[in-house]
Amino acid sequence: MNPDQSRLTSDQFRNAPKAPVRVVLENIRSGINVGSFFRTADAFRLDAIHLCGYTAQPPHRDILKSALGASEHVTWWHHESTEEAVVKLRKDGYQIAVIEQTSSSVMLTNWTPQPGEKWAFVFGNEVRGVEASTCHAADTCIEIPQFGVKQSLNVSVCGGIILWDAVRKIGLPPS
Repeated sequence: MNPDQSRLTSDQFRNAPKAPVRVVLENIRSGINVGSFFRTADAFRLDAIHLCGYTAQPPHRDILKSALGASEHVTWWHHESTEEAVVKLRKDGYQIAVIEQTSSSVMLTNWTPQPGEKWAFVFGNEVRGVEASTCHAADTCIEIPQFGVKQSLNVSVCGGIILWDAVRKIGLPPS
């Protein structure tokens, strides 16, 4: 670490202004992936994470291993269903974007939110993706352009790409 680079403490993070971006994890099997989202939320100072369905919750061992402490200061909630989370998010003024390859999805390069808008991004199960009912409830579906054979990314890698782009387009958290 660069000694000149200032880092927030956990208490400072909790009280610092956040990017108007939230993560929704729908039935993520791997605690390692969940922990990676906590690290990403910390890195980009996102507002919160919503853990839905059977997605693991802290203090799950694998989350703690990959989150490296981020789960102790990033705000999170658990919801029995993604639908429950979406209702709360809409009430709080968030637009909903599902990250999924669909016939109507918008390429990330063509997604143009307005600065300051509030967005929640739904990431789905590592094998099955986002549930169809969640896709139908969203304002938009976004996919990352891919050029290889597999046409898929690990969900936490996908999260890093989407969330950085969202924070960059919507606006970085105030210093």
